[in-house]
Amino acid sequence: MRISKIKRLSRQVPLVYLMAGVALTACTTAPHDGWEPLFDGETLTGWQAVGGEAPYAVEDGAIVGTMTAETPNSFLITEKEYGDFILELDVKLEGETTNSGIQTRSHLDKEANNGRGRVYGRQVEIDPASRAWTGGIYDEARRGWLYPLDLNESAKSAYKKEEFNHIRIEAIGNETKTWVNDVPIAYVVDTLDATGFIGLQVHGINDEALAGKKVYFKNIRIQTENLKPQDFPAGIYTVNLTPNSLSAYEKQGGYELLFDGSSPAGWVGAYKDSFPEKGWEIKDGTITVLPSDGAESTNGGDIVTVDQYGAFDLSFEFKLTEGANSGVKYFVTLSENNRGSAIGLEYQVLDDERHPDAKMGRDGNRTLASLYDLITAQKNRRAIRKIGEWNKGRVVVQPDNTVTHYLNGEKVLEYKRGSDVYKQLVSESKYKNWDNFGQAEEGHILLQDHGDRVSFRNIKIKRL
Repeated sequence: MRISKIKRLSRQVPLVYLMAGVALTACTTAPHDGWEPLFDGETLTGWQAVGGEAPYAVEDGAIVGTMTAETPNSFLITEKEYGDFILELDVKLEGETTNSGIQTRSHLDKEANNGRGRVYGRQVEIDPASRAWTGGIYDEARRGWLYPLDLNESAKSAYKKEEFNHIRIEAIGNETKTWVNDVPIAYVVDTLDATGFIGLQVHGINDEALAGKKVYFKNIRIQTENLKPQDFPAGIYTVNLTPNSLSAYEKQGGYELLFDGSSPAGWVGAYKDSFPEKGWEIKDGTITVLPSDGAESTNGGDIVTVDQYGAFDLSFEFKLTEGANSGVKYFVTLSENNRGSAIGLEYQVLDDERHPDAKMGRDGNRTLASLYDLITAQKNRRAIRKIGEWNKGRVVVQPDNTVTHYLNGEKVLEYKRGSDVYKQLVSESKYKNWDNFGQAEEGHILLQDHGDRVSFRNIKIKRL
């Protein structure tokens, strides 16, 4: 085209159209920021409804799910599956006793719910209730809670009720991290589900007064290439479900393994110089006390760490057999030279349903996760895994002697060593005749031989 013809064309075309063409050219040649929208703001293209009968619709640029009585959990899931990704979206939930969630790398049992399907897999919780677990990680229709926000209590205030909340989820490799309104919330290292779909939940309701409440999802976008993880500050507790391992983040945070999965390194028999020759078995990544007659320390005996600890954060997994009894003790000094199990504060490990010890003591203070014979664990039955499944225990001793017990991530009791309340409890217990019971500056960690088969793994500790 000759220059003169270009000039004539420019005089004939309005300036606004020429500027639009320049803008379009600029947009098509600008570098892509790596984000891909999962929702076009107008239709549900790329999504499908499964599970319950709660309806989904598009209203004012948001996906809106409506709570419906007499139907199970309902989900809107992506037709595409994803592996590693960073997902961001905004969520608003009506009501303070309602619930919702965002599924990640999840799956569908197509035959369940009379052919409507049942979704299972990791879910990022949306929870406006008083417990405030938004951003925590739940394993829908499978393992239950993986990361309740009792593990990160300072983050409970991040969620804003009746407002849109910005959610960020990073699923990279075997790690899942979450943020709510830019506040870091949960960190889970898991061994399941390298790929799966993303889903938006409308939770089933038992209260008909909640029928009609809505949950809104908008600005849904994802990155799947050239992922750049956001900094996660130090000091946030990690749930690492990879047996007998430490993530790089845990190592940087000062955690160390107390059991390497294959040897008794770091452990000896209580009141002994070496590991017991019988009564304990190390196999398949577990350390197991073998059954004898159900009595204390009559077979291999208790085992203790070689090292001693003062303020610390101790985590461990345990698996009970039917009717089994054991315990994890701390501040064990081995100075008493007593018969039977060595003396120390005890996180009770017990089959509450079948072992008679659960009905002894006072007000249940010998039940699972209790401070044995002193303080009863206030636990929800939901927090207890079945016999034969792995449970996760945790004991945190702060430098000010505040002690907290957790069971599967849920806080079940708290007390302060050496306080007047503590001393009164000791004076009413089986430990009343031991001077300064449980008040040593430091002590060993102990796994108890109570004559029943109980297995342990993932034993790790951080000095505080």
